[in-house]
Amino acid sequence: MKSQVLTYRLAEGWSTAPPAHMDSPQTLVLAFGSSSFAEHPAPFQALRAALPHAVILGCSTSGEISGGALSDESLSVAVAQFEHTRLRRVETAVKEAAASAAAGAELAALLAGDDLRAVFILSEGLAVNGATLVAGLVAALPPGVQVTGGLAGDGAAFSKTWVLSQDLPQRHIVSAVGLYGDRLRAHSGCDGGWMDFGPQRRITKSVGPVLHELDGKPALDLYKDYLGKLAAELPGSALLFPLSIRAPGGTGRPLVRTILGIDDAARTMTFAGDMPEGHEARLMRTTDDSLIGSAAQAMSQATEGLGNTAASLVISVSCVGRRLMLGERAEEEVEIIAERAPVSSAHVGFYSYGEIAPAGAGGACVLHNQTMTVTVFSED
Repeated sequence: MKSQVLTYRLAEGWSTAPPAHMDSPQTLVLAFGSSSFAEHPAPFQALRAALPHAVILGCSTSGEISGGALSDESLSVAVAQFEHTRLRRVETAVKEAAASAAAGAELAALLAGDDLRAVFILSEGLAVNGATLVAGLVAALPPGVQVTGGLAGDGAAFSKTWVLSQDLPQRHIVSAVGLYGDRLRAHSGCDGGWMDFGPQRRITKSVGPVLHELDGKPALDLYKDYLGKLAAELPGSALLFPLSIRAPGGTGRPLVRTILGIDDAARTMTFAGDMPEGHEARLMRTTDDSLIGSAAQAMSQATEGLGNTAASLVISVSCVGRRLMLGERAEEEVEIIAERAPVSSAHVGFYSYGEIAPAGAGGACVLHNQTMTVTVFSED
């Protein structure tokens, strides 16, 4: 595998020209940029002009990751030319959350192949139920196919997101690349660093990702009581206090859910994934050091047994809530990923509205929030 990382800024242009010499049908291009690039498509057209045969995926972000650096209002690009791995890009539209599971199943059908080894997916970040999107995709894929990716971001605005379609930023798109071949090695890791606190409550009324009641009381009222003065800053302040949910009596790792929006009139909260009735829920909190340490743990999981010299593509997807929590220290979790990556690797990524990865070693792929996920692709 050969790889290269480059960046683009509107005022400065490319850090280095797109590498036309790496063009091939086995070349994967990942482009992560701010939501403002929806009005500035020129760099995507330049990538296609330089790499006419490559597979190009991209989405909007809440911060762009390139090497060990974190940026805003930029485009972070990785170009990876595989030697033994075939690629196939597919996409579908999802305009409402109720269609998410069907969209996932459709993508799986389009990606079908005996030697499919991994799928990397990028989705619309707002008009989607990320949990059912992933569930629909995974249920229709053969066992053993690794699925990772993330939901597009829009800073902390939660207004509009885009995913590349026909090399242009478009809304309501879910896009994925399938990676095929026995010599591909796909590894992943994830960790959150959040801790439960406060009383355990039960979800007594919900509809998909919309939470109506906890313990029979309006969920938004209870949540505002906990937030105190921070309630005036909802939904943004909710990123600092996500909820953990687990099935009744569950002993596995809880899922973290973060809020995408609130409805004061209905006294409900909308989350990035399903909030199943009967599940247990608790508030969560964390510290800066715990978040940064969890990034190191995610990287260790993703590179276990890989070796330090394997040529690889490293993709980190972290939650916008982690960035807001870390503030000026956010770049530290990015630096940890870059420092622990194999020597001959390219590292890009983005801050997202939801992270997609297996839940621990051997676990099923699910939607995460407030989590650092790392994907590593390499070849034998």
